[in-house]
Amino acid sequence: MQKGYRTYWLTSTAIAAALIGVYSVTPAHAESLEQALVSTYMTNPTLAAERASLRSADEGVAQAVANWRPTVEFTAEAGAEQNESSLRTGSERTQQRQPHSYTLDLTQPLFRGGRTLAETSEAENTVLAERARLIATEQTVLVSGATAYLDVYRDEAVLDLNKNNEAVLKRQLEATQDRFQVGEITRTDVHQAEARLARSTSDRIQSEATLEASRAAYQNTVGVAPAGNLVFPPIPPGLPQSKEESIKEAAINNPTVIASQYDERAAIDSIDGVWGELLPTIDFTASAGRNYDSAGESTRIDTAEALVTMTVPLYQSGSVYSRLRESKQQASEFRLVVDRERRNATEQATRTWENLQAAQARVSSFRTQIQASKIAFEGVEREAAVGSRTVLDVLDAEQELLDARVSFIRAQRDEAVAMFELLAAIGRLTAHNLQLPVDLYDPEVHYQEVRDMWVGGSSAGGVE
Repeated sequence: MQKGYRTYWLTSTAIAAALIGVYSVTPAHAESLEQALVSTYMTNPTLAAERASLRSADEGVAQAVANWRPTVEFTAEAGAEQNESSLRTGSERTQQRQPHSYTLDLTQPLFRGGRTLAETSEAENTVLAERARLIATEQTVLVSGATAYLDVYRDEAVLDLNKNNEAVLKRQLEATQDRFQVGEITRTDVHQAEARLARSTSDRIQSEATLEASRAAYQNTVGVAPAGNLVFPPIPPGLPQSKEESIKEAAINNPTVIASQYDERAAIDSIDGVWGELLPTIDFTASAGRNYDSAGESTRIDTAEALVTMTVPLYQSGSVYSRLRESKQQASEFRLVVDRERRNATEQATRTWENLQAAQARVSSFRTQIQASKIAFEGVEREAAVGSRTVLDVLDAEQELLDARVSFIRAQRDEAVAMFELLAAIGRLTAHNLQLPVDLYDPEVHYQEVRDMWVGGSSAGGVE
């Protein structure tokens, strides 16, 4: 099947080149789809923002792991105090003191009802879900980049065809006017040629506007303006061989399905985390302090303390039980979301497969139409030369040939877009699978950087 795709693709590409290559000259340095996708992967802000969102989710694991570690606090106090006392003997005594103290406190959680394990697992599953969403965003952005590229290619080709048609119709009008001058045809034939030229001019102007809009969309997605005429891309690697394979892979490998599965796991971990709030907690606390002039002038009190504290929750106003029930309902919701996303992925794979089959059939049909229209146009021209056909017949035949060529270019674009959309549906449209010559973004690097970090507020890619 893969070989059939490649043969069909190369044949279509050769025909497209034969149809439009005679009307335009391709620059020496034409831009390829691979270059456009590389620029999209490296510069697209939507993709960059999703990477930053993933790095933010990495910190959830670091925060959960931090519950294994102690907290240390240093407290310092200073002030001024004046005491006046009167004795029965009638004497008075005044004290002016500057009490100040220093305290160092350490708290080490020993048991939190299993919440630390649950929160760490929940955070890790959330990270894995965000990684899958990053792949989904990457695929969406690459589809947009490929579509923008193919839109510009299509609109450039259509503009070339319309320019050529306008030039042909100008010569047709001149020939019609000459024949009218010698009395071979009527003024009606001249006006028909003028009307068809005016239409071609309008189509050419509309094509120019459409191309400029496509170039603007290209620059928005890819990050740079298209350079020169674009070349039609080769067949992308990794296309499935059957509809059944497409559906099966989409149900398993679609990144949205994978993200929903990790969301469900995180929701189940959340249940364990809330349940842990109903269990006892055990903490080890230690403190050391020194007080000056707090009990009297020129005094110093040193304290040191170490305690193990167990706290047993007896009744928490019912709020924890409410959140426990809420977490269970959320886990049930995410379980249903998995089924929904799997159905959506199956539908997407089916739709994109059928779109590809339809686009390929349309390309084949328009190729046949072009060949037939070209032969018909040449025959009408010969018949018109001997007077058995009118000018209008020639104009109509030429318009049919032009419409067939334009439809072929558009169908070819639709076929290529359908291929990229199918790859996205089954989770294969990534920079890695496309073998783009880029430094692939590795989310594991930042994750390992921050997961066990004890101190430090800087992070790669973050605002300093």
